[in-house]
Amino acid sequence: MSLIKQLWLSILLLLLLAFGGSLMIGLTSLKQYTEQEMRIKNADNANALALSMSQLDKDPVTIELLLAAQFDTGHYRLVELRSPEGEVEIRREADEQLGDVPNWFVEWLRFDIPAGEAVVQDGWQQYGTVVLESQHSYAYRSLWQNVQRLVGWFVLAALISAALAWWIVHSIRRPLRAVIEQARDIGNRRFTTSEEPRTRELRQVVTAMNLLSATVRDMLGQESEKLDRLRRKLQQDEVSGADNRAHFMQQLERALDADSGQGMGSLVMVRIARLSELNDRLGHQATNRLLAEVASALKQLVSVYGGGHVGRLNGSDFALLLPGDDDLEALTQALKTKLHPLANKSPEGVGLPMALIAFTNSDARSELLSSLDGALAQAEADGDHAVTIATGAAHQSLFSNRDDWRRAIDTALGEGLYLGHYPVLDAEARAIHHESPSRLKIQGHWQPAGVFMPWISRLGMNVEFDLAVVSAALKQIDSDAKPLGINLSHQAARDSHFLSEIKPLLRQYPQAAAKLWLELPESVAVHHLESFRGLCRELQPFGCRMGLEHVGPEFSKLADLHDVGLAYLKIDSSLVTGIDEQPEQQAILRGMATLAHSLGVLVIAEGVTQPDETETLFELGLDGVTGPGVRAEGSDDKAD
Repeated sequence: MSLIKQLWLSILLLLLLAFGGSLMIGLTSLKQYTEQEMRIKNADNANALALSMSQLDKDPVTIELLLAAQFDTGHYRLVELRSPEGEVEIRREADEQLGDVPNWFVEWLRFDIPAGEAVVQDGWQQYGTVVLESQHSYAYRSLWQNVQRLVGWFVLAALISAALAWWIVHSIRRPLRAVIEQARDIGNRRFTTSEEPRTRELRQVVTAMNLLSATVRDMLGQESEKLDRLRRKLQQDEVSGADNRAHFMQQLERALDADSGQGMGSLVMVRIARLSELNDRLGHQATNRLLAEVASALKQLVSVYGGGHVGRLNGSDFALLLPGDDDLEALTQALKTKLHPLANKSPEGVGLPMALIAFTNSDARSELLSSLDGALAQAEADGDHAVTIATGAAHQSLFSNRDDWRRAIDTALGEGLYLGHYPVLDAEARAIHHESPSRLKIQGHWQPAGVFMPWISRLGMNVEFDLAVVSAALKQIDSDAKPLGINLSHQAARDSHFLSEIKPLLRQYPQAAAKLWLELPESVAVHHLESFRGLCRELQPFGCRMGLEHVGPEFSKLADLHDVGLAYLKIDSSLVTGIDEQPEQQAILRGMATLAHSLGVLVIAEGVTQPDETETLFELGLDGVTGPGVRAEGSDDKAD
């Protein structure tokens, strides 16, 4: 039995005891008082009547008339005259006039009152004895009315007491529910904090639980920082803070992937001219500061454009990758605004030639870098501040203007989406769920996301497309009962329209919703934490699994996500590639898996290509793998 029920039962029992005790004591007292008063009344009335009769002539008719008149007043149930020998000479008796008094009440409170007796004198001789019994009906009626009033007052008092008890119980239940929710969160490895209630005992419990949550959160934060420092050591250039060459090339490969990339983008290469001479003139420390400033300026551009990467390819060359943006003219102006003042402020003069090239997912990485390197050599020959735009392979766009793209996308969405099936497997080769990249049928062919997603973003159709993907996934799950994982855009977490539209879809397919895995980029949870937390909170009742993809660069922020109800994380392929041959990277993944498991979060590796990688990942404690190397037989997602 719950504590609240026990409290209510205790309050009810106390009220019943109070009412029962008050009723019994009150009725007993009233009965005793009434019996005493009626006993006295019987005796007084009998004496008074006997005295009156003693002064009268003892004419039988007169005596009978006097007794009849006394009886007719209605105050007596019995008036009787007995001879000195005890024989009844005159008797008047009436029935009880109970009216609306219940019989059970009368039987329960039956009075035991002796009749009043007095001697009637005739001179010096005894004429007889008068016996009187007062009518009890008035007493019963009075007691019954008193009981009704007492019950009415008790009901009123009970209602007031119940209202007061409800307020007290409610004031206890609110912090108690908070304590229960916090305990449940801790049990689910979500270390939340609660407001301390005024009740001392509950306050002590909440204080202890808040201390536990804060301690665990701090521990997670410290461990995440340690792992992030180790990750930066492996993936970043120590001097400039930019990505090292290997990590940057992995990001470029992903940007060129037709399914995971954004289809198009810009690639920039910046060279610090005559770096060795600058080092001799400025000194080692000043040169390092210059490298860090160049990297910082490029990172500022990344923050403006969003979703990009900055890498240091060698001693003097930096690269900037901006997926999804191919406006080279605007990018050229932005680069000049950021970098030229940096070059001009040095008294020694710093040369920063630059080359830019636009790419699509049909480009090969080697050809793209070769074209860009040649353009950079030309820019360096043209001058310290020269900017060259390289011409890569000719790319034929499906449509030439925005209106054509909008009509094509609207038509394709109306015809329906195609969802791929790429399994995510656990250590027993069982499917956790299936990744489902979306494709649209445009110009008679199923086009990968890299072809149309840039235009969906440009046309502001991200939320509309996300809802279409969710609807298609729910229908497919409802049909074959296989759990599917789908990607949502950045806008899904920040757009109230998406939230208002997805709820009816989930209500329409409640069983399918429980098998739907929704994942957003890691950057959404880091840079829009409150929006992401709100999205998780609103969708959690439907049973959806919320996760993050491409986790790695911002893993140190995981401690801030302890209370959002994450179900899984997908580790970025840059931390997974070649994991079987990199002991230091294994330490990072082992630590990431341990921390995620301490929060009750599954850890899945992306971009697995080799069986050796799969074996190593499971040995490190990861829960699942996905990628070309783990694609189940028959799941090849090629569509015409």
